[in-house]
Amino acid sequence: MANPPGKKSSFQRGSAPPLSKKTSSSPLIKAFLILTLVLGLFFSMLVAYAFIIAKPNLPNISALVDYNPKEPLRVYTADKVLIGEFGEERRSVVPLNEIPVYLKYAVIAIEDDRFYSHSGVDYWGVLRATLANLRGRLSQGASTITMQVARNFFLSNEKTFGRKLYEVLLAWEIESQLTKDKILEIYMNQIYLGQRAYGFASASKIYFGKELKDITVAESAMLAGLPKAPSAYNPVNNFKRAKIRQEYILQRMRDLSYITPAEYEKAMTETIKVRGLGKEFDTRADFVAEMARQLLFAQYGEIIYSQGVNVYTTVLKADQDAAYARSEEHTSELQSPDHLVCRLLLEKK
Repeated sequence: MANPPGKKSSFQRGSAPPLSKKTSSSPLIKAFLILTLVLGLFFSMLVAYAFIIAKPNLPNISALVDYNPKEPLRVYTADKVLIGEFGEERRSVVPLNEIPVYLKYAVIAIEDDRFYSHSGVDYWGVLRATLANLRGRLSQGASTITMQVARNFFLSNEKTFGRKLYEVLLAWEIESQLTKDKILEIYMNQIYLGQRAYGFASASKIYFGKELKDITVAESAMLAGLPKAPSAYNPVNNFKRAKIRQEYILQRMRDLSYITPAEYEKAMTETIKVRGLGKEFDTRADFVAEMARQLLFAQYGEIIYSQGVNVYTTVLKADQDAAYARSEEHTSELQSPDHLVCRLLLEKK
């Protein structure tokens, strides 16, 4: 029977067959469902391990609650000028409210710019680092300041999944018992910064010969670059690399509005004068400091190197500086060509 004029057949020779209403499942959807199931199972096992096995075995964080770190033996002149430090860990504990605000900004800008908004773990940071590592870029970490405190006090530096899990659990525990300001204070007094300096107050003295309260924005940024790798970004050993990192930190501080563009420009052009270990004392009185150390060691033993003992001698800064200057002049005279000729003539006689 012919079709009526003007009406097309629903099926014509050579055309494709009509699609079935029943569509088959796409392989992509199946793969997605399987992946979701696997990830869900893995996450469930991870949570079970964390709360059944790992959490009960977490170390007690009382060492942080009652923070009392090692401090070296310090020897002073009678007018309170430091002339010697002895101890494995060179550290001066400084309350957070006495740490320059620009140094706090520099540390937060480079180490953990979401420090005051996360609960110990920066999940956005974890995601960013994971994606960067999957793309084959340089290995990126996602440790917050709280996680670094947990690692420095209680864990090793080995890069294993188990250690990272303990680090996360400890970070949550620390955040539940300490304020953000207390965590930052502990971090800034405990962290190793190279040249036997522990904490930023000691690093300021060793690297710049300055009290912490006197450092500039530029010096703050250079010190803030040390925690990542004290040996690599040490301005004494590799000033060029330390300067590159300092400039990056200053850019971060500017971008986060921690400093103004004018402060940024001034800090970028500032000349940094670095001293280093052994040059941090303005007054040289090595013999006096060593005598004091020997007397205390003979009476009290090794304990003097970690209890923060302060010793005041009878020498005065002005007298010691004058004596040292005269000894330097005398040494120069002994090494002069005229003196050497006279000594040779005397030896011939």
